[in-house]
Amino acid sequence: MESKMVLAETERLILRRYQPGDLQDLFEYLSDERVVEFEPYKPMTLEEARDNLAWRISTDEMIAVELKQTHKMIGNVYLGKRDFEALELGYVFNRGYWGQGYAAEGCRALICRAFSQGAHRIYGECDPCNQASWRLMEALGFQREAHLRRNVYFWKDETGAPVWKDTYIYAKLNPGE
Repeated sequence: MESKMVLAETERLILRRYQPGDLQDLFEYLSDERVVEFEPYKPMTLEEARDNLAWRISTDEMIAVELKQTHKMIGNVYLGKRDFEALELGYVFNRGYWGQGYAAEGCRALICRAFSQGAHRIYGECDPCNQASWRLMEALGFQREAHLRRNVYFWKDETGAPVWKDTYIYAKLNPGE
């Protein structure tokens, strides 16, 4: 059995570093087109998920979310280090576990941990069409700071023209400062 580097635990979740045994669970959600609809990548093949897992294992910014009861890895939270003691928050979860509060539970624990370790600000960016994502940030106490219009594109259309998208930016400041 692989040893787990646990970062935090909640009532239902273990938040930990990725490990080699996570491949099938990772592939299960990264290959789902609805799960990755708003991500800057397309659904992954098993080989792409294997390469992606190697990267996840090598970084401390991607945090695996595992169910305590079954030990199934059901998604991830991203906390990327940015300038000025800021962190960027992101999350992707297996569609079979949407709507059950797991993302909020995992994010809350990691946000609390990050602020206790000195983070000044945590922010997240999302597509305005991704209502589940911005509603989660609002439920976590983040405030919408900006609506950037047609500021980013991940794909090009059949003529090679960028498919521009808007971005909402949400942030939360360390309440202890």
